[in-house]
Amino acid sequence: MPEYQKKPVADDERAVQAVRALARACRVLERASGELNLAHYRVLSAVASGDERASRVAARLALGKPTVSAAVDALCQRGLLTRVAEADDQRAVALSLTVSGWSLLERVEAEMVAKIRSLSARAPDPERLIESLAWMGGAIDEAHAERIAAG
Repeated sequence: MPEYQKKPVADDERAVQAVRALARACRVLERASGELNLAHYRVLSAVASGDERASRVAARLALGKPTVSAAVDALCQRGLLTRVAEADDQRAVALSLTVSGWSLLERVEAEMVAKIRSLSARAPDPERLIESLAWMGGAIDEAHAERIAAG
């Protein structure tokens, strides 16, 4: 049997199931986000979390700067983000959510949370599932910090 057709070994089967579940969960969350596609949600949530520069948003989300710039442009046009030149460096631009941006982010996250809670209620330990997903976020942030530190 060719290598590409081999089934994953037993130890990896659970991890493969997890990968596939996370990929499907992305689609479920995107449908729950309604007014905001997932790419724009990620940018808004990164800015809301304190990443005020597009370059930091791009690094944190592991996206190219042109991709983030296009998302920022679209979000600014929708009145969800603003750009403000930083006082100490006129070339640098700080991003911030507008009142409409905060409002939309809160609505979208409430819908996403409701969907995650509904799905996790079907698991043997709903709160542990949610906690595990939060741990994944922490692990992603830690790996990102290590990449930045390594240069």
